[in-house]
Amino acid sequence: MRKLTLMLASLMLLAGLSPTFAQDTRSFTDDTGRVVDIPVEPLRIVSLQDLAITIPLLELGVTPVGSHGRTTAEGVPFIRSSDVLTGIDFDNSDIKFVGNLPADVEAVAALEPDLILMTPWQTADVNQLAAIAPTLVLDDTKRGDFGMHDVLADITGTQDRLATLKTRYEGQIAQIKRLIDTSSITVNVIQGVNGQLFVWHTYGALGKVLRDAGFKFPAVVDAIPEGGDEVFGAEALPELDADLIFATYRTDTLETPDDAVTYLEQVLPDFCNFLHACRENQLIIVPREEASASSYYGLGAVSYMIISQISGRHFTPMAD
Repeated sequence: MRKLTLMLASLMLLAGLSPTFAQDTRSFTDDTGRVVDIPVEPLRIVSLQDLAITIPLLELGVTPVGSHGRTTAEGVPFIRSSDVLTGIDFDNSDIKFVGNLPADVEAVAALEPDLILMTPWQTADVNQLAAIAPTLVLDDTKRGDFGMHDVLADITGTQDRLATLKTRYEGQIAQIKRLIDTSSITVNVIQGVNGQLFVWHTYGALGKVLRDAGFKFPAVVDAIPEGGDEVFGAEALPELDADLIFATYRTDTLETPDDAVTYLEQVLPDFCNFLHACRENQLIIVPREEASASSYYGLGAVSYMIISQISGRHFTPMAD
C-alpha cells in the first residue's frame, strides 16, 4: 500500500497534477534556488529535521503530521529535545515517525502531505520527495538557528505567534541587562569532543542570549565567523579562558555534568588547573538540550539560568 501511494504521487506529478491541487498556492524560492509552488495555508506538513524544523514549528503552534526523529538503543523513536522544549513527542501526539537518515520516503508518502520541509543535512532524495508533495530545502546553517523560525512563520502564516515569542525574549534580555553589568564580564562556551575543544562563535540558545545581553567573549572566539565553529587543541586553553565558562552535557543520552568534565579531561588531564574560570569554581555546566536548541523556550530557560547563576554572585574576574 505504501509503495502504491508513492507510485500514485509520482503519476500525479507526471500528469501535471499535485496532491495539493485544490489549495491556493504561491511561489517560494528555497535555499537551493528551486522555485516551488507551495500551499498558501499548508495543512499536512512533514518535517525532515527534528531540531531545526519540527521544534520551531511546534513553538509556532503548527503540528506536523510527520517528523524525522532519532531512536533509542531499544529502537523507540523520539524527537530530539522536544520533550523538554515543547512537551510534545511521538508518544503523546499524532505526529508520525518517518525515519532518521535517510527518511523513509514511503512513510512520508503514506501521510499524504501537502508540504515537505527539509534541510541539506537530510539525505533522503529531494526528487523522490518532490514527487509526493511540494518540497522545500531550508538551510539552517545559512539562515542561523533562529532564522528558521522567521522562514517557517512565513511559510505557515504564524507571524503573529512569532512576534509574541520575540517580544517575550526581548523582555528576558532587558531583565538580564538590568540585573547584570554584562559589558564587564567575559564568558565562553567550550565542549570537549574526542580529545579536542569545540568552540562556536555563538553556541545555540546559550550563545545567543550571552551575545544579545552584551557579555564579552575572548578575541579568538569573536574571530570565528558568525554561524561557524572551530576546533582547538589543549594548547589553546589560555586563549579560551574567561571570567565564566559554560560547558554542556546531553540529557537525552542520560549524560550528567560529570560527563562534560570527563570530555574536557580527555582534552587535557587536570584541565581545570589551566583555566581561571575552573580554578575559581566559575565553570557552569548546563543541559545541552536547552542550551543548544533553536528554541524560544530554550532562550527563556537560558535567560533564567544566567540570572540565577550570575546576578548578585561575587566571583573572581580574570586579571587584565
